[in-house]
Amino acid sequence: MLSSIVIDISELRSAYSEEITGLEKFLKDKLKAKIDVADREITLKPGDKGEIPRRDYLRVLLKKYLHIAELKEEFRVIAGKENMLIIKGRKLVEAE
Repeated sequence: MLSSIVIDISELRSAYSEEITGLEKFLKDKLKAKIDVADREITLKPGDKGEIPRRDYLRVLLKKYLHIAELKEEFRVIAGKENMLIIKGRKLVEAE
């Protein structure tokens, strides 16, 4: 059983800090977990029902949020260490 999952949002915050509150609200609407937003990361802990989502499901939700917020072109979700997901900036290809 997972005790918590961490989402690294440092790159998202540095580019679009206003999106962090939207992401927090989106996760609160979708999940029954306790959500703590810190400077560089969001930590999900079991809520009253004692559930946090599986990592692959959380990854899908994060991708969905990036799509809704129209940030899918700029960011992607990658797996980090054991209980960690990272919202990482894409390397943009310059068109000549």
